[in-house]
Amino acid sequence: MLHVVATPIGNLADLPPRAARALEDADAVYAEDTRRTATLLRHIGAHTPLRSLHAHNEARRVQEVLTRLDAGESVTLVSDAGTPLISDPGGRLVRAVLDAGHTVVPVPGPSAVLAALVGSGLPADRFAFLGFVPRKGRERSATLDRIVESEETIVVFESPERLVALLADLEARCVGEREACVARELTKLHETFARGTLAELRAYYEHTPARGEVTVVVAAAAPAAPEDRDVEARREAAALLAAGTPPSSAAREVARRIGIPRNRAYALVQTLQEDDGPA
Repeated sequence: MLHVVATPIGNLADLPPRAARALEDADAVYAEDTRRTATLLRHIGAHTPLRSLHAHNEARRVQEVLTRLDAGESVTLVSDAGTPLISDPGGRLVRAVLDAGHTVVPVPGPSAVLAALVGSGLPADRFAFLGFVPRKGRERSATLDRIVESEETIVVFESPERLVALLADLEARCVGEREACVARELTKLHETFARGTLAELRAYYEHTPARGEVTVVVAAAAPAAPEDRDVEARREAAALLAAGTPPSSAAREVARRIGIPRNRAYALVQTLQEDDGPA
């Protein structure tokens, strides 16, 4: 069988006993970074053979793992830290193992996503994890819109070098008053949680550059009454159309600004055009 094992995100004491057994008892451990996993194996006194499995060789490793499983061996998969497949490689392997009729056993444990969420002070009953924010282009814009429009708490990963740009972009989209939290170096010696509005956090990190691994938690958008949103959307759409914005662009912009579905924005724009048409 294939064990998919969550490993510590910083503090080695967070390795659960069951995860340690899966590492010790396996015939082979496939790791995103064998050097990092070797340190973990030494910590628990294990001597399990290590093989690499990362984003650039996962496709080549799949058949190798299947051959081991077919021979009755037990294989353990780990990533650099946290749970494999969560913004880490392993999805292709897990799918292939299941398709081949073998058993996949998840061994849960440390998670930067959950640690940041529960330490943020923001609602944790409904949330979405979006991984790393794209650096540029339409994908970045779409992700930022998703964060701003979400009616549930959002968790994302970001590099410390791009943290200020992310906070500034979000501030510009939702006026900076949205509550958020920047969790840094989780479970490590210098773990910190910075909480405040997007504007406050952007101002802070402009003067105090972040270091280490960063997880950002953003509060959900405040729900507005449907009728209030429609009134605001109509007002925005009318202004955009009066300024000469093409209908399709106006609808997209209304959806982004007001946080309503795009098909609803298109319908409102179409209604305004029909109202302004010839009698």
